[in-house]
Amino acid sequence: MVDNTSSVAGSAGDHASDTLSVAVLGTGIMGAAMARNLARAGLDVRVWNRTRAKAEPLAADGAHVTDTPAEAVDGADVVLTMLLDGDAVLDAVRQAAPALAAGALWLQTSTVGAERLAGLARFADEHGLRFVDAPVLGTKAPAEKGELTILAAGPNDVRDRAAQVFDVIGRTTRWVGEDGASGSASRLKLVINSWVLTVINGTGETLALARGLGVDPQDFLDAIAGGSLDLPYLRMKSELIRSGNYPASFTVSAARKDTRLILEAARDAGVRMDLGEAAAERFRRAEAQGHGEEDGAAAYFASFSG
Repeated sequence: MVDNTSSVAGSAGDHASDTLSVAVLGTGIMGAAMARNLARAGLDVRVWNRTRAKAEPLAADGAHVTDTPAEAVDGADVVLTMLLDGDAVLDAVRQAAPALAAGALWLQTSTVGAERLAGLARFADEHGLRFVDAPVLGTKAPAEKGELTILAAGPNDVRDRAAQVFDVIGRTTRWVGEDGASGSASRLKLVINSWVLTVINGTGETLALARGLGVDPQDFLDAIAGGSLDLPYLRMKSELIRSGNYPASFTVSAARKDTRLILEAARDAGVRMDLGEAAAERFRRAEAQGHGEEDGAAAYFASFSG
């Protein structure tokens, strides 16, 4: 594994004069924040989203809103995909295929899993694209601040060009391989997300147990404050649960999708994931209860019937 970590704070302005043309396919929670930061940094940004209304607000930041993926990528130096899953990504780039320029750089930032990544890499090869697998760490707030962590795998000769985008949307880029098709970045993302989802579900179950036993959640949080059991992420998710307000930064449905990818990869590797199986069931129940588009912390409701 290549382990080169670079801090890139403050470098976005260095690239703004390059007028790199970037097509952003997918303007949901994460994609919209990325596109907005790129446009504000002075890059030529074209955006597409399956539901155009979600992309329209980006026009106020200087992005050109398009009706089709092909229109978005026409003449683009870089194509950035940020969609729900591998199937959605492949569908979008297939629609874009007639207008894709050979040699364009494709930054694949979605969480797609190693298995589906292979199909995306084949598509890139067939269309002469330079492919970088670059799933990101971070949710809505870091994305809006341009403070994501990018886990990237791709050839050395495209890294300077990729940095013109990564330096704007992220705080840190960690290159973990030289072949985007190898899956090294996507596998690392699944390992990290396994921990994230464990914390989300652990927080929900703990606060549900506190409610069931008549324990004030604040007493729990005070008891662990500042110690080795305390976590900032626990605090964040606890606050959502206690407030009863679940603005989405990482939805229940997206968490369920990522859990499925983790379990698929684990089975292929011969690894038993008992906690992962339980997490999948909790997200399924919460989704069935109508919480799919709420933050993943709403899996808390899976602890209760109805």
